[in-house]
Amino acid sequence: MPRVSEEHLERRRQQILDAARVCFIRKGVHETSMQDIFAESGLSAGAVYRYFKSKNEIIGAITVTVIGGLQHFFDELASADPPLPLDEVAARFAERVVTMATATGPVRLAPQAWALALYDPELGQHVRATMSRLRDTWIAYARRLVEAGLLPAGTDAEAVGKTLFGLIPGFLLQLLLLEDITPADVRTGIRALLRHTMTVVPEGT
Repeated sequence: MPRVSEEHLERRRQQILDAARVCFIRKGVHETSMQDIFAESGLSAGAVYRYFKSKNEIIGAITVTVIGGLQHFFDELASADPPLPLDEVAARFAERVVTMATATGPVRLAPQAWALALYDPELGQHVRATMSRLRDTWIAYARRLVEAGLLPAGTDAEAVGKTLFGLIPGFLLQLLLLEDITPADVRTGIRALLRHTMTVVPEGT
């Protein structure tokens, strides 16, 4: 009997993830059952469980895939030589988020995954690992800005990186819920904040 190729296995796995994403966006993660995923994928329960042991494992796989795609994109932005200006990096990152937040876009699932991760240990582990790596890239980028003189010498790059990372969930929530923010707004806002960056601000203020 011929062995199933790795390519076939990956296609089948992706088929399940695509079906689950459609269900999650249509019904919400909490309301979607494994039976819904079986029906949407056109696969039997046995075929799905061969790849994923539970719905949470599917959610974790989708989360890793989505954040991984953003991570690869951001790695290239953050490592550009010379360093790209902060307003450009933030705006381009926001543009990528917009493309992934269409009606069936995977980023739309992010807020649901964050909520579930607060009380589900297994999913929380997936979410924390992917978010930590993305945040670490923001911190590394902030250090490069300081080294390049684009932020004042002595700037706490770790604090800056953590703060910059926090802009992305805020942008996504406004995009999905308020529907009145654009990457151009992000660029304009950061430019306004940075206009007086080199001004000395007293400690503790």
